[in-house]
Amino acid sequence: MRNQWLVTIVAFIVLTAGSVLAWNEEGGEKDEAMHLTPDLENGLEVYEVCSACHLPEGWGTKDGTFPQVAGQHVRVAIKQLADIRDLNRDNPTMYPFALPESIGGPQALADVSAYIEQMLMNPDNGKGEWAEGTPEFTKGQELYAVNCVQCHGEDGSGNEEEFYPLILGQHYLYMLRQFEWIRDGKRRNANPDMVKQIAEFSDQDMQMVINYVSRIPVPKEKLAPSADWLNPDFD
Repeated sequence: MRNQWLVTIVAFIVLTAGSVLAWNEEGGEKDEAMHLTPDLENGLEVYEVCSACHLPEGWGTKDGTFPQVAGQHVRVAIKQLADIRDLNRDNPTMYPFALPESIGGPQALADVSAYIEQMLMNPDNGKGEWAEGTPEFTKGQELYAVNCVQCHGEDGSGNEEEFYPLILGQHYLYMLRQFEWIRDGKRRNANPDMVKQIAEFSDQDMQMVINYVSRIPVPKEKLAPSADWLNPDFD
């Protein structure tokens, strides 16, 4: 029994250390890509590989299968692509499309990430079921204020320098799945601080806070035009 307990403790330490290293690791192509001058024309060409799943507009799908990537911070996109290529993030669907043989080396990472950042976002992202004014929305807002604002900001815009992603405008079902994986230790490149912060979240807590995030208004300047925008009375 004592040996089994020691093995469990050692395994936990190794997994935790691996997560910290995956989050804080410097150098390699990730670091190289972040110091390159991006070429948006090449970024468009590289993105053609991505568009099959993330759609030409970068909007992903409301069912949560593929996230919206439009508008995401350059450094965040580079990190996630590099993590997938380095097998620090498990994504078997995306892995073959992210490889250097498919899209190119560090320059390609810089180019496509810069292209993604300047794409306008979906004016109708997938949202949770609880509208503003419901108890669940209010509880989600409270949970967000206590647990998420410090890293993701009051408006969900994140912090590029710290690799905190922009989450406003993201699809509810995609965020729900990622939140659950992070909480349950299934996403290996998750920020260890976030893992600790949300460890005690119930499934309902998770649903309510993600519902709130999915309903944070996206600034007009980040949104693609919609039919309403063509209405001269639209304010």
